Amino acid sequence: MSIAVLGAGAFGTALAITLAQNGPVHLWARNAEQADQMRRDRQNVARLPGAILPGNVSVTAEIAQALQADILLLAMPMQQMGGFLTSHAAALAGKVLVSCSKGIDLATGQGPTALIGAICPTARAMILTGPSFAADIARGLPTALTLAGQNVSTALQAQLSTPTLRLYRSTDTIGAELGGALKNVIAIAAGVVIGAGLGDSARAALMTRGFAEMNRIATQLGARPETLAGLSGFGDLVLTCTSAQSRNFRFGHALGAGDRFDATTTVEGVATAKAVSILAKTHAIDMPVAAMIAALTESRITVSDAIQALMARPLKEE
Repeated sequence: MSIAVLGAGAFGTALAITLAQNGPVHLWARNAEQADQMRRDRQNVARLPGAILPGNVSVTAEIAQALQADILLLAMPMQQMGGFLTSHAAALAGKVLVSCSKGIDLATGQGPTALIGAICPTARAMILTGPSFAADIARGLPTALTLAGQNVSTALQAQLSTPTLRLYRSTDTIGAELGGALKNVIAIAAGVVIGAGLGDSARAALMTRGFAEMNRIATQLGARPETLAGLSGFGDLVLTCTSAQSRNFRFGHALGAGDRFDATTTVEGVATAKAVSILAKTHAIDMPVAAMIAALTESRITVSDAIQALMARPLKEE
């Protein structure tokens, strides 16, 4: 089946590059000027400079052309997905839609596959998630991800795997979605810890307690614990909490250090922190780290206040 990647950011571009090892790929850019630049220079100068587009990657700004593909990888920010799906619902009917977003829709409180199911009920909704940086994928470095959905076939798994990208199947879409979304919140917190000069021991403690929060809410919402312990949960958490390649970590680091951060950079964990705090309150789930990050990103508390509040919580068993 033919493949199109919808979204020419860093990750979408990287996916198109690696999938081109298996055959032709269409890459849709929202901006016509960006599409022209990528066709001319055969690289995404703005988002992924230096990563050369293979000859069988065709770049287009015409959405109708991209939507003719059978398999559509939605490589766009989570908060833009609902609007995109609604605008193109008729053309998306019956397609294989693979979300590559990590987050929770603020308007509905839904994850990517639930959002796809609500707007495009005849589509086959899936999510591709796990520990991955665009630059690593584009360079052909070994990467393993989770492809989750209720009807992921071995044939589709094989078609979206490449010699350098290994996919594992899962039917636990809730666990895969929440693992990918929640780790961004913890990555912001880890960045705050390092940016504020609190040290690696504090980061390790933060990651551990953050992972406990991820398990707490995800399992209550129907996820399987083993999914959270896998690539889409623990694996992604480790990567984004320990590398400056993570936008969420860099954003948190800037918060902790009191530095400015590029406002044009998408930081999915900001909206996710707000959304998950609402979910936690609705389901009466204790998530102190997520609550503090939501308050920090909304400027309701200071970094020192957040640290003091977390350290002053009542002592208890682990």
